[in-house]
Amino acid sequence: MTIVREAVINAIVHADYSQIGAPLRVAIYDDRVEIENPGILLPGMTIEDVRQGVSKIRNRVIARVFRELGLIEQWGSGFRRILDEAEKQNLPEPVLEEIGMKVRFTVFLAEKISPGIKHEAVEEAEEQVTEQVTEQVTEQVTEQVTEQVTEQVTEQVTEQVTEQVTEQVTEQVKRLLICLEERPSGTKDAMQCLGLSHRPTFLYDYLRPAIQAGFVQMTQPDSPKSPTQKYRLTEKGRRRLERGG
Repeated sequence: MTIVREAVINAIVHADYSQIGAPLRVAIYDDRVEIENPGILLPGMTIEDVRQGVSKIRNRVIARVFRELGLIEQWGSGFRRILDEAEKQNLPEPVLEEIGMKVRFTVFLAEKISPGIKHEAVEEAEEQVTEQVTEQVTEQVTEQVTEQVTEQVTEQVTEQVTEQVTEQVTEQVKRLLICLEERPSGTKDAMQCLGLSHRPTFLYDYLRPAIQAGFVQMTQPDSPKSPTQKYRLTEKGRRRLERGG
């Protein structure tokens, strides 16, 4: 059944695998087949966009593998093929809807089907999708999907942490840049300008972040522990200071 095959492929490609414990579901009833996948449409996408062939890919690795296997012809073409096939077979128009945190695709059948036909429909979908995909790329897809989900989660967490740390560090680095604006200074002079008496605080909260960010550099980089070592603004540091930190 071409329609079921396309719907199952779309569900696999567009599922949100970060929703742990939310599997894809294929339910076959007397009058319809329902295919559900976790994850609502991506931001900015509407049901009408999907109907018109607009596509945003959530899982690029899976989509690429499916395309290489010939299971996907062109991004966004799957839903249009489903509508065309339903029209050819004189079936009611399939329905795509968002329900909670999942997307449900319903294919309506022209006649009620018996358990034997149910088995055939499932078997055909499994032969066309599962046999081709599972046997050839299951291990590869699993590894890459896990990597993709982990990367997305890590990126979000890192971004949140970075924002919080940046807010704490920026003001300290900015104060150091102001102290070095006129001329290079050694550790003692810089600490005096900042009003600090605790050397480790100066090194770890002010100097090191400024150097790592590329705003400050040593005057003697080949002798970092030289007693005459001083620190000066880089061009990047001066531009940052001119922008107001």
